[in-house]
Amino acid sequence: MSRFVNLELGGQDEDFSPETRVVKGAAHYFERASEAFANMDFEEALRAFSKVLEYDAGRAAAWTGQVRALIELEELREARKWADKALEKFPNEPELLAAKAVALGRSGELESAMAFSDASVSEQGGTPYVWLARADVLLSCREERAEFCFEKAMVLAAGDWLIAWLAARIRYWHQQFMLALQFAQRAVEWNPGHAPCWMTLAHCQQEIGLVGPARQSLAHVDQLRPRWEETRRTRRAVDDTGFFRRVGGGIRSIFKK
Repeated sequence: MSRFVNLELGGQDEDFSPETRVVKGAAHYFERASEAFANMDFEEALRAFSKVLEYDAGRAAAWTGQVRALIELEELREARKWADKALEKFPNEPELLAAKAVALGRSGELESAMAFSDASVSEQGGTPYVWLARADVLLSCREERAEFCFEKAMVLAAGDWLIAWLAARIRYWHQQFMLALQFAQRAVEWNPGHAPCWMTLAHCQQEIGLVGPARQSLAHVDQLRPRWEETRRTRRAVDDTGFFRRVGGGIRSIFKK
């Protein structure tokens, strides 16, 4: 059985006594979900968005949040499934249509992805996420027009570190590491106290072989978010990159001689 079968009903690990319900509600869990998402804790975001729907099943943003969290977890089949369930309730919700488009695009269903992306834009979908999602779909389709969509999102959310960070993650997923690096640098500039911004920057630096800068970025992460498991994994990848660069350099020097 899928671990997402009761997603919209939430888990059973919290106190839902009458006293607790007085304090907590849809707004509380939505804030918690949004914070978890921005902190790269996508499993927690998924759980919290599902709690929102226990209190308010008509909150479209929570349905969309679930789909987006599943995409970040690379649970694309589940993301499409939950997008379909949500679209039964909100067939014209721009960001929900956009999220479904991303799930389809990353799954290789390119024609359907473009159709949903077109629909999200036509539904007065002038939000930064709609344009980021369209860029994501266009990259899946290997279209050059993605650059316009990224810039559109950045204009709509001028100076917003979250949008720059999400743009970096999209570029990174599509293995455009140099371009991802540029967005990650903007995110760090606009929110230097946020560990996930530095983590994404470190990921980009590691992929393009900038071992020293990647280690410096991870040092910032350590200060901001000590004992984060993601730091340990990324540092190991950075160390491996440095090792193979040294080995490769040694081999090239032998052949030059």
